[in-house]
Amino acid sequence: MTEMQARFDWTDRYLLGYAAMDDTHREFVTLVDALLTTPDDGLAHALDAFAAHAVAHFEQEDGWMRTTDFPAGDCHIDEHAKVLASVRDVQQALADGNSGIVRELAQALMDWFPGHADYMDSALAQWMVKRSHGGAPLVFRRDSAKA
Repeated sequence: MTEMQARFDWTDRYLLGYAAMDDTHREFVTLVDALLTTPDDGLAHALDAFAAHAVAHFEQEDGWMRTTDFPAGDCHIDEHAKVLASVRDVQQALADGNSGIVRELAQALMDWFPGHADYMDSALAQWMVKRSHGGAPLVFRRDSAKA
């Protein structure tokens, strides 16, 4: 890893107040960071681990949306499907010898995730907490998460 290499670290700014989702998002960030920082000879393993996580992660959220009739579910589910299609394309490109595309995917995921979490996932978290507890989630973030 070079000094200039990107890192994707968890920050409390990603907390949404729905524990199951927050836990999955922590794992997502860790696995994307591995795509950025793993040596080239470990990329296939790191990409497979991320792909398995992404399938389970998105199936979990898609299931919540379907079973609770989440109003914005179709758009959210479609976005998940597009990410999974990109992951499959990158897996094939890596199998064909293009390792650089894995880093490009990781950077794209790092750029995509904060907005997806802030808008789509936060709405789902609010919906899930309202259904289970009758109110909005209460999230405590450390001061360092304000940036």
